[in-house]
Amino acid sequence: MSKKITFYMDEHVPTAVTTGLRRRDIDVLTAQEANLLAASDKTHLAFAASAGRVLFTQDADFLRLHAEGIAHTGIVYAHQQTRIGIIVRGLVLIYQVLEPQAMENHVEFL
Repeated sequence: MSKKITFYMDEHVPTAVTTGLRRRDIDVLTAQEANLLAASDKTHLAFAASAGRVLFTQDADFLRLHAEGIAHTGIVYAHQQTRIGIIVRGLVLIYQVLEPQAMENHVEFL
């Protein structure tokens, strides 16, 4: 069996997104659980990479870090107004069809 994607949630992600993924047995770690509240975006991205997790965010600053060429294990981005159900369905789909290697230094938009 191939390895599955695990997610790291930026600190501003609604709790309902994390709950929705966990109800589907998807491994999720939040910034709060990692004791990284108020950390810089670069710190969040580096932590996700060191943990081998794909970062989910609604903060466009992470797109700028990607554009600067900072290495990462994947970013999934959704605009602030994206509904929670759409986010959860999109993340579940990514989890189901992609492997972690496919997300390396890659951005998926929901």
